Amino acid sequence: MAESVIQARNLRKKYGDFQLCIPHLEIPKGFATALIGENGAGKTTLLNILSGVRLDFEGEVFYFGNQSQGLDGSVQERIGYTGTGGYFLPNWTVRQVGELNEMLFSRFHKERFESLCEEMGLGRSRSKSVKKLSDGNRVKLMLTAVLSRDTDLLILDEPASPLDPLMREQLCDRMRDYLDGGNGGRSIFFSTHNIADMENATDYCLIMEQGTIVEEGFVEDLKEKYVLVKGEAADAAQAGDILFSMNRGSYGFEGICPARDLERFAGMDVAVEIPTLSQICVSVMKKSRNSVQ
Repeated sequence: MAESVIQARNLRKKYGDFQLCIPHLEIPKGFATALIGENGAGKTTLLNILSGVRLDFEGEVFYFGNQSQGLDGSVQERIGYTGTGGYFLPNWTVRQVGELNEMLFSRFHKERFESLCEEMGLGRSRSKSVKKLSDGNRVKLMLTAVLSRDTDLLILDEPASPLDPLMREQLCDRMRDYLDGGNGGRSIFFSTHNIADMENATDYCLIMEQGTIVEEGFVEDLKEKYVLVKGEAADAAQAGDILFSMNRGSYGFEGICPARDLERFAGMDVAVEIPTLSQICVSVMKKSRNSVQ
């Protein structure tokens, strides 16, 4: 495991019947880490804990290799966070968002904010209030604000959800630029329930199901650990006992399983391919859910 930008132990937070329970968590330094899971899996709860939005939890969190836990002012200055709720007051204008960030953060650059507003398509909206912006433009404004600061860690909750496909691609480019500009010293931790559009921006992956981490690893390692198997319809029933999940059609079947289980397909006419990260995540989540039931 690479050096960690965040370490956490024994994290717990309960909401009614739902419980976040993560015995151990490490976010690698210098990479973009994706937290992947369905809506309701606990992603926002975890990110709110790590960003300091929620303080009512059990467990310990350590940042930037520090031995003392918690978020003091010096740590908060180094973290940029975007959430999914009312991040800015609705009556603030885009221009006021820049002015207030300049007052709040010592390493905020107003010139960079103005430039990013133009690049993000917010240039003509400077006098608009936040409540009059579209969902996509609100996310652009949040990203503009955090990218206008000198930070060492970005924590982004579902940044791609309200964005159109072109802007999602631009977001991936921005994330790569952010990491490249830090010479290995910057990190990103972001959540998503649909990794397909964000795979190119993902180095490390945490798969979350029902409040806990069920799989994790660098993307290339996961693509060696799991394989995509395709075969004839006649073998589908037998293959179903091996695969984590299966898609069936008149042409045959396909599904994901650990590479170590390939020998169990002996005697079947199958083809093996490298899966996408999205295919791995969906199959691992289905396998985890079926194991609990």
